[in-house]
Amino acid sequence: MKFDIGDRVVVMDDVLGGKVIKILDDEITIETDDGFVMNFLKKELVKIDIDQSEIAKTSNLDYNLSVKEDYKKGRKLTRVKNKKDGVPPMEVDLHINKLTKSTRGMDNYDMLNLQLETAKHKLEFAIRNRIPRIVFIHGVGEGVLKQELGYLFRNYSVDYYEASYQKYGMGATEVYIRQNK
Repeated sequence: MKFDIGDRVVVMDDVLGGKVIKILDDEITIETDDGFVMNFLKKELVKIDIDQSEIAKTSNLDYNLSVKEDYKKGRKLTRVKNKKDGVPPMEVDLHINKLTKSTRGMDNYDMLNLQLETAKHKLEFAIRNRIPRIVFIHGVGEGVLKQELGYLFRNYSVDYYEASYQKYGMGATEVYIRQNK
């Protein structure tokens, strides 16, 4: 398949999509719908029509990133660097009204499971895409969701702590993902 700069593409074995910004032999650099710059082989991508772009959406991340390219042993490695001291954290609002249109027919157990599955999916997305920080907005309530999130985070190589009180109040937890360099 022939690719041109500006083509809309999706990654075959992932929930990523974006726009082709650079082509170098069999390696294609795309800017994802989330604003990340990533490299893929041609065989990993599929060109899509503009009207099909809805299938490539992943989430609404707002990052200010710049890219630094290194050449090592003839292979291009791309490291994502932030413009300021830190990359703004990915934010995930776990309030049930943000996750589903209606809670009709759902009991507390079902709602908690939906919130935890969403948190797990977003955390694994951040780990896969090397996003260093993620803030889960869970609210104050009785603390059940916050406690369950703590159990979830213990299964991953992460550190977690109360998020900025000034920005989020009492109802948010920030997760720092430990990554190998």
